[in-house]
Amino acid sequence: MANILVVDDELGIRDLLSEILNDEGHSVDLAENATQARSARAANVYDLILLDIWMPDTDGVSLLKEWSTAGVLTMPVIMMSGHATIDTAVEATRIGAFSFLEKPITLQKLLKAVEQGLARNAAHPASPTASVPIAVAQVAADPAHAALASSHVTAVLSGAEMGPHAHQGFDLDRPLREARDGFEKAYFEFHLAREGGSMTRVAEKTGLERTHLYRKLRQLGVDLGRGKRG
Repeated sequence: MANILVVDDELGIRDLLSEILNDEGHSVDLAENATQARSARAANVYDLILLDIWMPDTDGVSLLKEWSTAGVLTMPVIMMSGHATIDTAVEATRIGAFSFLEKPITLQKLLKAVEQGLARNAAHPASPTASVPIAVAQVAADPAHAALASSHVTAVLSGAEMGPHAHQGFDLDRPLREARDGFEKAYFEFHLAREGGSMTRVAEKTGLERTHLYRKLRQLGVDLGRGKRG
């Protein structure tokens, strides 16, 4: 049994997650905003936190950064959102988020993410979650999920060696635009290979229109034949 804190401003989501996690044998505390989350975090020791990104008082990414700066980010934090952008997801990962769940949250993805988060916590108790590896298997069919796995996707696909300023295979000693382009190229190459070069399926997986997808691939210099050769 684990102690889990669920932070979300939507009552229905708090109740649903609480019911599911209680059925799994976990002890669950609830917070509807950042203020309540701060109080709960200060008064209790949690094995895992499920944290909504968009909240009325303080957003989840800011709260995550606050905990990280204070040195109290000692448990895996799984971010939740239905409207997160790639930039938001990458920022959350950089700060220390363990994983990301897109709303509406399915039972299977919730339990898998919680299981993996608790497994990491058991393997590395009381250690900050910043820079925790995200398994490539967690890369889902949307850019936000893929962004949280960017370091591993890049390392696996490009075979990049870690230089003096590399972070889990992703070179951070570059301008932001250049670093982002490097990730996006690896991301699309991953999906092209996964879908056997099918632009239709890649468009569906990434949530982009085919015309925009072609334009993006040309802009990034992605080899469109890579997936078919693979």
